[in-house]
Amino acid sequence: MFAVLKTGGKQYKVQAGDMLRVEKLAADAGETVQFNEVLMLGGDKTVVGAPFVKDAGVQAEVVDQVKGEKVINFVKRRRKHSSKRTKGHRQKLTLVKVTDILASGADKSGVKAAMGAGSVSASAVAAAAPKKAAPKKAPAKAKAAEAEAPKAAAGADDLKKLSGVGPALEKKLHAAGVTTFAQIAAWTDADVAAMDEQLSFKGRIEREGWIDQAKELAKG
Repeated sequence: MFAVLKTGGKQYKVQAGDMLRVEKLAADAGETVQFNEVLMLGGDKTVVGAPFVKDAGVQAEVVDQVKGEKVINFVKRRRKHSSKRTKGHRQKLTLVKVTDILASGADKSGVKAAMGAGSVSASAVAAAAPKKAAPKKAPAKAKAAEAEAPKAAAGADDLKKLSGVGPALEKKLHAAGVTTFAQIAAWTDADVAAMDEQLSFKGRIEREGWIDQAKELAKG
């Protein structure tokens, strides 16, 4: 029996016992995770999902957290006096071993769902996890959080001063926890790659020169 699963934006055809390298998962070595986005099951009977096969899953044991091959990226900015920059990137991956393919019963298996963590913060992973019913005092806490929200917004910089940033893009940056020029000015190459992937910027940060702009704006 085989399955076609989807994770990290890619599709994989797997069987029990297969070793697989996937986009980094929020899991430690030795843990068992379950891939719930199963596109197709094959074997004695072929089942095609629409888009996923209902109640199907692929369970796997996390073997190790590894890195892929180094990718060299050359950037040339013509409008800035032909300045150029070369940088390398190694994608973080998770090595897993497929242990079982479930044609049904995946929803009630109790196994932790495989969740990507290549560019997602720990707080975002925790927020995406199933939440327990809130106690009766939760509304009071919610009101307190709402009261704190305006204070946080008041200390934020006007990110629309950056080249190519409008109200919609500024809102996405705020949602990702980026509110000040100082944060952007301190970004490393790894931070830029993570933000590109998380918000689908596709190299915009490099093209627009946000980090240099943020350093100047932060001084003011």
